[in-house]
Amino acid sequence: MAGGKQKTCKKKVSEITTPPYRKLAHYIKPMLAKEADGPFDDKDWLYEIKWDGYRAIAETTARMIRLYSRNGNSFLNHYPLLAEALKEIEHDAVIDGEIVVLNEKGLPDFQKIQHYEHNARFPLVYYVFDLLSLHGQVLYDQPLIERKALLKKLVGKNPLIKYSDHILNKGIDFFNASGQKNLEGILAKKSDSHYYPGKRTNEWLKIKNHKTADVLIAGYTRPTGSRQYFGSLVLGLKNGKTFKHVGHAGTGFDDKKLKELYKLFQPLKQKTSPFKEPVETNEKVTWIKPILIAEVKFSEFTKDEKLRHPVFLRLRNDKSLKEINMKSVKPVKRLVEKGPAKEAVIKAGKTIVHISNREKLYWPAEGITKGMMIDYYQSIADYILPYLKNRPESLKRNPGGIADTGFYQKEAGDDIPDWIKTFRVYSASTKKDIDYIICNDKATLAYLNNLGCIELNPWHSTITNPDNPDYLIVDLDPSEKNTFNQVIDVANMFKDVLDKAGAKSFCKTSGASGLHIYLPLGKKYAYEQAREFAHLLCTIVQEKLPELTTLERNLKKRGNKKIYLDYLQNSRGQTIASVYSLRPREGATVSMPLAWKEVKHGLSPHDFSIFNALKRLTKKGDIFEEILGTGISIEKCLQTLNSKML
Repeated sequence: MAGGKQKTCKKKVSEITTPPYRKLAHYIKPMLAKEADGPFDDKDWLYEIKWDGYRAIAETTARMIRLYSRNGNSFLNHYPLLAEALKEIEHDAVIDGEIVVLNEKGLPDFQKIQHYEHNARFPLVYYVFDLLSLHGQVLYDQPLIERKALLKKLVGKNPLIKYSDHILNKGIDFFNASGQKNLEGILAKKSDSHYYPGKRTNEWLKIKNHKTADVLIAGYTRPTGSRQYFGSLVLGLKNGKTFKHVGHAGTGFDDKKLKELYKLFQPLKQKTSPFKEPVETNEKVTWIKPILIAEVKFSEFTKDEKLRHPVFLRLRNDKSLKEINMKSVKPVKRLVEKGPAKEAVIKAGKTIVHISNREKLYWPAEGITKGMMIDYYQSIADYILPYLKNRPESLKRNPGGIADTGFYQKEAGDDIPDWIKTFRVYSASTKKDIDYIICNDKATLAYLNNLGCIELNPWHSTITNPDNPDYLIVDLDPSEKNTFNQVIDVANMFKDVLDKAGAKSFCKTSGASGLHIYLPLGKKYAYEQAREFAHLLCTIVQEKLPELTTLERNLKKRGNKKIYLDYLQNSRGQTIASVYSLRPREGATVSMPLAWKEVKHGLSPHDFSIFNALKRLTKKGDIFEEILGTGISIEKCLQTLNSKML
């Protein structure tokens, strides 16, 4: 190692008695990463784990040590164990890294590091990933890969200070693995990048498994129901010289957090709104000075620049107000270089399916290719095929990926392989016979995916009994101003009504913004009977939740504040995204069955995606299989409902 091993006497640590978070007069600001819109492979880049903790710079010399935050707040008094561990580094060095606390599963837990005084029993680790100076020689202009090599030798074996390793080239696989481990994400860094203190550059990129944003709290609404202290947080961001409203967060709090935040808000109250634009809320707002930074999880950043379904995660005291603006929530695009088109094959039994353009990006922001989509379906084929078997498929094709609006296709066409099974149905609307594709095996599944079928849409009945569905469906379709928590409330009302009727019900995410309620029928009823019973159930729920739900199908008459209870799905030829189907939406979401205990506030459709669906299935199995079983008795349910309603 450059300079050799330097023998020194035991350090005298002059800052051990410093009060917690004392602001240092002189400090080095760490280099920052821009947020990228998806992972990528590149031989000129290296990839590290993105640790979920406090960014920290350490300075070690024979005279003293320093350990401080990105804003120059001293950490030494707060983490004395790390101060002692840094004394073991017998070199004059400046090191960049992240302080984390590991939870019961050995994963970084930001909540535990925020309240470390109550969690000191959990392991504290300083993961280090860059070396800025060694023996007085500043290394900013040295290539990153060389700085890391020096750092690895310098750290050695230390239980509290650990070298954060990296991999080369394989960014997409590394990102997928981080999602399976439930880590925050990864960092992509150019291998030859220099170090720019305090700067945010395109040579360092952060790629997160979950969309999060740092926003400012501008106010809070009055609580309703049994909740105390406040209802929702009103969120904003600096947009040039103005202040932009970006949404409300009403979930993510327990009673303790509600009380803590409310106490923090009281000295900050002000009479006027910081927004020039009017802000619509359901309850009265108390405005506060927008200086508290909150990190929220959200599903998407809408065209009108609002965070959809934001969920409060935590307060950030390690960032400055200057960093919190509209630009910070919009990821930079880092396009994957396109190589030559590749052809591959999938062997399913004796059948060979030719796959074209495996490397084509289907989800650009997430870096998910057509090949990865096909691989997902092959990996979960044993789970999804029972719900496709012997059912006509209405094809929804997006050959250009999710950026392509796509088109619908019912007719199998003349050029399908001879091993594809079809079923002929007379169409009254087109006055001709239509040959529907039947997907009974992995080969047909791969064929459909290769056509650009991101989602699978089977009939509710099979070719052996096409007029009698296997199940009844109610589609909970939210309007623009509904929250997903409201959809959850409506689903639970259906559960309550069906429990009283003696009917076992099932629920799954749509993979978009709604939920689907299923009742097994066992092919015992015609579509018209299923639809009439579904209509009755929807009428009962609508009467119980008149301010929240509607049976009005017309979009203009319905308005934008009510959830449509769609019972008309129960018709011959109607289709809906199959359980375990991907959806052509941001995040590569999956329509996932839920245990009813999971249908509670805080649930998000984006909790289930191509990255974690197989892991969940492997752990929980197919919890939806009963919808293909014997089924309920509609007559008994009606009798039970009548007796309980009289």
